[in-house]
Amino acid sequence: MYHFDYLVFIGRFQPFHLAHMQTIEIALQQSHKVIIALGSAQPERSIKNPFLAQEREQMILSNFSQEDQQRIVFVHVVDVYDDQKWVKLVKDLVAEKTSAEAKIGLIGHFKDESSYYLELFPNWTLVELESLKDSISATPMREAYYRGEIQTQYFPQGTIKFLEKFQTTPIYAELQRRFATQDSSRF
Repeated sequence: MYHFDYLVFIGRFQPFHLAHMQTIEIALQQSHKVIIALGSAQPERSIKNPFLAQEREQMILSNFSQEDQQRIVFVHVVDVYDDQKWVKLVKDLVAEKTSAEAKIGLIGHFKDESSYYLELFPNWTLVELESLKDSISATPMREAYYRGEIQTQYFPQGTIKFLEKFQTTPIYAELQRRFATQDSSRF
């Protein structure tokens, strides 16, 4: 028996790492379905957001069994830079995937000041993951990736395969070039 019909997990997943996977595994234990709200889902790539929403869906799903994949739902959340508009957008997108009587929760942990968004959904029960408080950050992983290194200790196997394949693309070469020519302290 699940505690929730849906647990919402919000993130950019640029790239999807082991702490993200652990969170989804916990969410799958507690809810019938997990809604992954992919942030920064606009169709432009940047050094901070190298992977498009569809690519992140593939990257994430590649790490789960067919059975679990059937329980993972995605919504694409573009950046709006206004908390009220952003919360409304997330709630509207989640409402399209759920029903009015569904028991919805939000799963995550307060990693740093950027995690304040977890408090913006008072109508959803927060499942706070204490065990992930000192978890890893994707920023240094991206920086290493642009230097040509995949830090395999931080990634599940599906992500490693995705990153290896992506490294062979002209898009990766262009992002790598941009990273090398910009001030990396901005990421």
